[in-house]
Amino acid sequence: MQRRTRNNICIWVIIVGLVNLLAYTLVYAQLGGDARNGGKKSLLDQDGEIIKQTFYIRGHFLHGPGGQETAVPKWVWIYSYLHSISLWPTQGIMMICMLILAQPHIIATMSESNWIRGPAFIAVAITLVAVVFTASSVWFTIGFITDLLS
Repeated sequence: MQRRTRNNICIWVIIVGLVNLLAYTLVYAQLGGDARNGGKKSLLDQDGEIIKQTFYIRGHFLHGPGGQETAVPKWVWIYSYLHSISLWPTQGIMMICMLILAQPHIIATMSESNWIRGPAFIAVAITLVAVVFTASSVWFTIGFITDLLS
């Protein structure tokens, strides 16, 4: 792939990631939190059968140190949780794209380093970002499935 094409793709990935982050922030502020910080409560009858489920969101520090619970429809709760999950891969991909775009500068700056050379630094940084953000995505996804099925 040509460098110019790669750079254009990276720039667009960064823009999409920033738009996703902005959308999440606006929705979080509008709703007063997100589903990841919220949960669901079930009202049970005497036999232990679920009569009614209430889904709620919570926003830390928006209305006080512990946040405030707000009841929402199930679809809003699911959307909010999925949007929370989407932040991890998009932010990870954004960071990798930023490292790719900065790679020539990092290599030039670290060419005389005794500690680590630029190409090695880039490889380690991209690997760490990929591992951490993939693990976080999986962790949030497992939490979503667990919360949804419980």
